[in-house]
Amino acid sequence: MKRVIAIAFALIMTAALFGCGSKKKKPITLTLSTEDSVAVLKAAGIRLPDADVAAGANSVVDYFSWKDPYQNYDEDEIINTGYWTFENKYNGKINYIETNYFEKTDDLSRLIMADTPPDLTPGGSDSCAMYPMNALKNMIQEVDSYMDYDDPLWKDVKEVADLFVLGGKHYQIVIYTTPGNLCVYNRRVMSELGFEDPAELYYNDEWTWNEFYDMCLEFTDPDEDKFALDGYGYPGATVDATGQQIIQLDENGKFYSNIDSPEIERAWNVMYDLCKNDCNYRNASGNRWARRDEDGGPCGLNDGRLLFNIMHYYGFVLPVEEIESNLGAISKGELMFVPLPRDPNGDGKYYLTSDFDDVNGGLCIINEAKNPEGAALLAACIRFKTIDPVVKELDKRQLKEIYLWNDEMLNMREECQKIADSHFNFAYGNLNPNLESAIADLTWNIPRSSSPQTWASLKESNKDRIEYYIEELNSLIDKYNEEHS
Repeated sequence: MKRVIAIAFALIMTAALFGCGSKKKKPITLTLSTEDSVAVLKAAGIRLPDADVAAGANSVVDYFSWKDPYQNYDEDEIINTGYWTFENKYNGKINYIETNYFEKTDDLSRLIMADTPPDLTPGGSDSCAMYPMNALKNMIQEVDSYMDYDDPLWKDVKEVADLFVLGGKHYQIVIYTTPGNLCVYNRRVMSELGFEDPAELYYNDEWTWNEFYDMCLEFTDPDEDKFALDGYGYPGATVDATGQQIIQLDENGKFYSNIDSPEIERAWNVMYDLCKNDCNYRNASGNRWARRDEDGGPCGLNDGRLLFNIMHYYGFVLPVEEIESNLGAISKGELMFVPLPRDPNGDGKYYLTSDFDDVNGGLCIINEAKNPEGAALLAACIRFKTIDPVVKELDKRQLKEIYLWNDEMLNMREECQKIADSHFNFAYGNLNPNLESAIADLTWNIPRSSSPQTWASLKESNKDRIEYYIEELNSLIDKYNEEHS
């Protein structure tokens, strides 16, 4: 077994620069042992540039985001050895410019218009995504001038990066991908209910919508405040589990409607039946889009009021105290997760979409950035840490020792990663606002409404509108390609 890097927590306090009037936080600088730090900078056949010739060395990168994943603020946070390399090998620094998650685009527009653009920002593939509209609006720039996806450092993510192309250029720095929404549950609660463990069902290839539906129906009891489903992710994840998306990309980088897919129709029929049977959580006022934890209490997994929380895996990479108060006693092996169940009438495969984690998996260089070379070098350091086998072992050790993940969770994470590789869902990305609104009206009516319509009815009333706005978006892409090719 490879020797893991020894960690020495040095409480060296340095000031972090924050924008938007936030109270300044002080990061904790974490150091690695001198002997083992050499291993961090090596990976088989892959090298970072020498410090004396690297473009962007000895510089400060203005990083614009709603949180800072690189400078540690608490001792229980995972060490980002990519940023550690940027600091120690290249004498680089980050100036963190804070924004609000929901106001990111407006804040970024103001900074660009004021000729004070940051250098780097999360890319994403969800509601805070930068692609394609922020590329079409010239808020982010192509990255091929500063990196090469044919280089050994990047070639394994080129297939994903090729999804983010305009005018023959890439507009996303792909660091790594993670599985999208997963099905999280409490093993103790499952056992007390007499249900089979979903992980065992999965490994026996028996984890289907039929099993999932029966569990949800048997568990749900609104009079006892027991609802099978919670979380923002379950409606879209239902579709993702089919291997289809509402809108998809063709080989030419154009979008097209896929709402006539029979797989999608079967998925939404399952969701319709679950909602008609009150299986999705609603608050006292009847709002089905509320989340229990936003009503001031725990989400209910740990106390038997919730059966499944559909969420991204980074949603449960949290301090142990927070996990155990909301989800279950991870120290006793209660917390577990599986892929979304498969369609029993489908092709027999399990599907998950890939995503970038909330801030770290995909990055974009801002248009007119003052230090694009430094931004690209920082990204290269972060990418390097994801493929270095020594650092990967460190990541596993931190998950086990700091967050108390067990081997079953780590193995399931790898299983989910294999399923999700290269499958992206652009239906909830940075699209034309009219198209986003049309897709929302189509896909959120069933889980939100107290009297949900059938999928057939929703499709009939929204199909022409969606296809019209897709054509409008494709026209913008055609125009951009002509001007930038």
